[in-house]
Amino acid sequence: MKILKTIFLLACFSLTIIACKSEPKTIEQPEVPFTKEGELTLYKGTTDTIIAKLDIEIAETPFEIETGLMYRESMKKNQGMLFVFNEIRERNFYMKNTRFPLDLIFLDHNKRIVSFQENAQPLDEASLPSNALAQFVLEINAGLAEEWLLEVGDKMDYFVYKIVE
Repeated sequence: MKILKTIFLLACFSLTIIACKSEPKTIEQPEVPFTKEGELTLYKGTTDTIIAKLDIEIAETPFEIETGLMYRESMKKNQGMLFVFNEIRERNFYMKNTRFPLDLIFLDHNKRIVSFQENAQPLDEASLPSNALAQFVLEINAGLAEEWLLEVGDKMDYFVYKIVE
């Protein structure tokens, strides 16, 4: 009788575990919309010849810098994300959880282009170094740096809309 009771309890316990076990859950990441926070203009060399004008989103807090363009499906040609850092140093980026290819443009404290990482591939966690001292990083759609014929020494200027609270 003791054996039957033990078998019965084990069977009930097993059924309880099976019944409570749920399917693995996937976390849905909502689409992150582009928020225009300013405008950026790229200029050729030391001239005032405009290469391109962009609507930009600014990444300057630790969370914004860490997240960047992650979890987004795309970005319009006239949009970009500008990372603004307090100090100038070598930078390393990666494409973790970034779902579309990008060109990364590294700029120094004078807002001049110092290097590029072109056609960074989606979801790639390999390091994308600046290979030069940079204080700003501009992310744009892959292929635009080549299309716009950007070169080291080209410059940018930007302004951020003032938030009124």
